[in-house]
Amino acid sequence: MIPKEGIFTEKEKLEKADRLARQILEYARNTLFMNLRFMKNALGRCDLVPYHGTVATDAVNFYYHPHYILKQFQQNQNRITRTYLHMMMHCIFQHQFVSPYIRRNVWNLACDIAVEKMIQELHLDMIDKSPEQNQNRIFSQLEGNIKYMTAEKIYEYLMSRNLSDEACARMQEDFQEDNHDVWYQAASIMDELQSGQAAVQKFQNEYFSSEDAKEIQATWQKLSKQIQTDLETFSKQQGSLAGSLMQNLQAVNRERCNYENFLKKFAVRGEIMKIDMDSFDYNFYCYGRSVYEEAVLVEPLEYKDVKRIREFVIAIDTSGSVAGATVQKFIQKTYNILKSQESFFSKVNIHIIQCDAAIQEDYKITNQEEFDEYLQHMKLKGFGGTDFRPVFEHVNQLIKEKEFTNLKGLLYFTDGYGTFPEHQPDYQTAFVFLDDDYNNYQVPVWAIRVILTTDDIMEQ
Repeated sequence: MIPKEGIFTEKEKLEKADRLARQILEYARNTLFMNLRFMKNALGRCDLVPYHGTVATDAVNFYYHPHYILKQFQQNQNRITRTYLHMMMHCIFQHQFVSPYIRRNVWNLACDIAVEKMIQELHLDMIDKSPEQNQNRIFSQLEGNIKYMTAEKIYEYLMSRNLSDEACARMQEDFQEDNHDVWYQAASIMDELQSGQAAVQKFQNEYFSSEDAKEIQATWQKLSKQIQTDLETFSKQQGSLAGSLMQNLQAVNRERCNYENFLKKFAVRGEIMKIDMDSFDYNFYCYGRSVYEEAVLVEPLEYKDVKRIREFVIAIDTSGSVAGATVQKFIQKTYNILKSQESFFSKVNIHIIQCDAAIQEDYKITNQEEFDEYLQHMKLKGFGGTDFRPVFEHVNQLIKEKEFTNLKGLLYFTDGYGTFPEHQPDYQTAFVFLDDDYNNYQVPVWAIRVILTTDDIMEQ
C-alpha cells in the first residue's frame, strides 16, 4: 500500500532522521576542518555508525543516535560541533585504551576535564560555550593543585582526594559530552573469558572484528604525533595559545621506556661455566645409548656464551633536584635489574661516578658484595652546576690507563641540561633523564636518550 502524501512509515522516518543526523555531523566535522587544519587527518578518521545510545566512540567508529543528534542540534546549532571535537580529542589522546585496574568513573571524569580544558583554550567561535561557566569554577580549583592538566595527572589528583561516586557524578555533569561505556567493552569481555571457549570467541568477534586494538592505538599515536609536529611548526601560533593541548600532546607522545629491556643493550658477551643445553645433540646421545647401552656418547658443553655485564660506568649528575633518595633508588633499581638477569660475571669492573661540573667521586665495584656495601653507605657529593664533559674525559683517561679493557656502556643519570662533549666516545652512551614535566631533551646523534619519570624509578 502506498502511503498518502505527507505520511511516512516508521522506517522512512528513521531513514530521514538518520540522513539529517549525518548531515549535521558532517557539517560539524567540516566546520572543524576549516578552523583546525592541524587536526584534519584525525577529525575524519572515524566512520559514522548509528546505534541505540546517545553518542560514543571506540576510536574506530563515531556512534550516534539520530534522534539525539537532532534534539541537540535543535537546542543549539553549535552543540554538536563541540561534542564532535570532544570525542575526537579522546581519540587523539587515546583515552579509550585504559588499564583494567583504574577506577572507571574517576578516569572518565579526568579525561573529560582534560579535553574540555583543551577545547576552551582553542578559543573557537563556532562551538557551544554554555558549559564553560560551570567548568571554569572547577578549573580554578584544579589548577592550584595540578601543574599539568593531563588526564593522567587529573586522575592521580582526584584519586588522592578520595572522591566519592556522588561527587564524581556531580562534577561529570559539567564536562560529559559522550558515553564512555564502549571504552570498557574489551575489559568487560575479558572478565568473561573464564567461562570457556564461547567467551573467547565473543571477545575475538566483538573486539577484533575490524582492527587489532594495538593497531588502532598505533594509528592514533601516529596521528597525535603529526598534530604535535604541525603545532610546533606550521601552526605554531595556535600551539602557543593552547597550552593544555601541547601539554597533553607532549605527555601522550613522550617516549616510553622499559628500563629493564633498555639495560640489556649494555650487555657484552662472555664465557661462563654453565651447561649449554642448547648445544646438546640428542641424536648422538640416543645413538650412543642404543649401541653402548649405559655409555654416554656425547656430553653437553660445560661453558656457554651469554650476554652479561662485565664493564660499564654509571655517572650520576649530583646537581640540582636529582640529588637525594631518587638517585639511590635509581642505583638500587639498576642493581636489581642486573642481579635479576644474572648480569654479573663473578668479577666485574663497574665505576659509579658522581659529578656536577667536576668529578666528585669515582667508586669502583668488582663484585656483588662491594655493590651491596656501596648502596648501604652511599653519600651524594657535589650539588654544583651541570657539565657532562668531565665524566667523559675521566673515563677516556681510565681507558688510556688500561683500567677498562672492553668498556661497552656508560649510563649518565641526570635531571636537566648540560654541556655535551664535542666528539663521540668509543663506547655506547645513554643519557637517562629524570623528568616528570614532559620536557623534550636533546642529545647528540651518537647518544641514546632515555626519559624516566619518578614513578618509573620508584616502582618495584
